[in-house]
Amino acid sequence: MELDFEIDKITESIECAKTGESFETLVLPIEKADLKEATKKNGWKFDWKLEFNVPKRLVYKLVKKQETEIIQGIVSFEKDDGFVKMPLIETAPFNFGKSKKHQGVCGNLVAYGCKWSIELGFDGVLSFISKTDLIEHYIKTLGAVHLGGQRMAIFEDKAAILVNNYFPKEE
Repeated sequence: MELDFEIDKITESIECAKTGESFETLVLPIEKADLKEATKKNGWKFDWKLEFNVPKRLVYKLVKKQETEIIQGIVSFEKDDGFVKMPLIETAPFNFGKSKKHQGVCGNLVAYGCKWSIELGFDGVLSFISKTDLIEHYIKTLGAVHLGGQRMAIFEDKAAILVNNYFPKEE
């Protein structure tokens, strides 16, 4: 599936789009109960219940540390041979478009995928399929590399930058 996600801004967490106020976030495994809210009826583009049930896929939600009941975005990952695949990613409907509440949601989730790739010993390598008209956007905003067709990847150096930005090591 082609991904159509917006990297509105690389932040250190997520920010209020109007004020720039930064919020601490958590990336947590999505729970079955969360899927009742993340539906097309509620403005989500993808069928996350379907994605949740795909074997080998891990589905995560991004939440503010102070509001863990409100999902800011959702992503799915799959471990592959030497890298992590990102089949789907989506920001919450209220974080999309000109009137979005928060910036940095998708950047945060992509960085988490790179972090997991590092933890697996894959050096942060993350792969995804892009819509054709967004290839240049991902090259510029994420440092992704176009591998041909619509396949893109984030390699070690750019993955390290994303991970260090969103998940700095605690001193």
